Amino acid sequence: MKKMKIAAVAAACMFCVPVIAASGCTSEDETVVLRVSNWEEYIDLGDWGEDEAIDIANPYTGEDYIMGVNSVVDDFTQWFNSQDYGFKVRVEYSTFGTNEDLYNQLNLGDVYDLVCPSDYMIMKLQAQDAIQPFSDEFMDRSNPENYYINGVSEYIDGTEDSIFGQYGWSGIAACYMWGTTGLVYNPEKIDEDGKDVQSWDMLVNPDYYKSVTIKDNVRDAYFAALSILREDQLNAINADENMSAAEKSKARSDLLNSTTPETIAEAEDLLKEIKQNVYSFETDSGKADMVTGKVIGNLQWSGDAVYIMDQADEEDTELWYSVPDSNTNLWFDGWVMLKDGIAGNKQRQTAAEAFVNFLSRPDIAVRNMYYIGYTSSSASEQVFEYFDWCYGVVTDPESEDYYEFDNVYVYDVSYFFGEDSYIYLDMDLLNVEGAVQTNKYADDEYVAGYPVFEGGTVNKGRQAFGQYPTSDVINRSVVMLDFGNDLAAINQMWINVRCLDVMDIPVSTVVIVAVIIVAVAAAIVLYRFRFTIFYNRKEKKA
Repeated sequence: MKKMKIAAVAAACMFCVPVIAASGCTSEDETVVLRVSNWEEYIDLGDWGEDEAIDIANPYTGEDYIMGVNSVVDDFTQWFNSQDYGFKVRVEYSTFGTNEDLYNQLNLGDVYDLVCPSDYMIMKLQAQDAIQPFSDEFMDRSNPENYYINGVSEYIDGTEDSIFGQYGWSGIAACYMWGTTGLVYNPEKIDEDGKDVQSWDMLVNPDYYKSVTIKDNVRDAYFAALSILREDQLNAINADENMSAAEKSKARSDLLNSTTPETIAEAEDLLKEIKQNVYSFETDSGKADMVTGKVIGNLQWSGDAVYIMDQADEEDTELWYSVPDSNTNLWFDGWVMLKDGIAGNKQRQTAAEAFVNFLSRPDIAVRNMYYIGYTSSSASEQVFEYFDWCYGVVTDPESEDYYEFDNVYVYDVSYFFGEDSYIYLDMDLLNVEGAVQTNKYADDEYVAGYPVFEGGTVNKGRQAFGQYPTSDVINRSVVMLDFGNDLAAINQMWINVRCLDVMDIPVSTVVIVAVIIVAVAAAIVLYRFRFTIFYNRKEKKA
């Protein structure tokens, strides 16, 4: 199996000639500056080794492999300037660390044409009427070079019932990467039946005191807290046979997007308990802590979970990724054009849309997936081939490497790639000590399943599961919405959790601290005036 990687990235900023006037026309000698801001470590920067070439034919380059020699930004610039657009383009590429960083930059006056925020930040920008919709030309499926709209999975943005259709993002946002939130863990360090990793309760379970980490992020932490607080209700929704899928989805969303004062207060109390139980709140250290064995569990995004498992495999350590039975957070990062940046400039919008289409070209989507470990929105044939190339085994009886069905695990991803989309996974990738491997091929139906521990079925997996969750996981997932007017209350809650809250300090502790302060102050006074006191006493004696 080919390993994925994340390289340390420095922001690649290319300073260019001035942007053309919004109302003017350009000649082929004139250059439009395209200002792009993306997440750190979130695009292929090239410089692959020869042994990293992906053995999939690339019709866009004429090569029989896919490989990143140059950065995607450089390749886009070269490609665009070789086309007959009537003008040239140069990209100013910069990065941000969090959605909030991007938002603050925009509020401070930074101007971008194209940015890649997450779902809730797209909602916030949409509510502020800050987004420039994509053109009819970009959304035209009859144009084969419109790689985004022709390649994006129908599950994400293909129909009115798609995720982007449900939330009103179709036509204003182009999905880049997506995934789930779950728990990375060491299977040798958890309970024998594996049930502890099937609940978010692992974060507060005293059996894992100071051995689990959680994201230092208010949204992820709040989601985890509500998932624990509402676990019984979520399980009841999942089991209710009288509710439609749409009704279940709304009920889950209502529970996990609640921002009432009572809910916020409950979450704060629980997060303070979690704070006492976990090893730490972390921003990026959780990856290394899992690989080195400093901790045995980590709340993590699926793409980083893939990276962690890859790194652990290289150290001969086996880690797994679990999505708790009750629910998961389904998240999306998408490209949006900003009105302040585009400013009515047709050339600049054309360049921005061309950039999104270029990133959606199947070979480029594969390059980005390989480089960063996350999952593209593209459901193209090449992306599916890449998924199979990473994890699949040969099932052709005429092949020397043929695997009988008893030696493979059948994984169904038809909800994403379309009908009859499944791959055969090598059982070695699913080998957990104590687990009984089962053959999931039966009755001509390809059913995704998992190893079975004594005591029950464990809903978890390794890299393949991290990249493409099963349909049952999708069906119990929840998209976290923008907090809107309740953001200030949520942020104050988070401050109370992460910082010292004086209201939580016991009275006895306050008294002790006060006594110490008085004693120290008295000692300082005595020391400072010791000579005056000494000589005054001496003179009196004389």
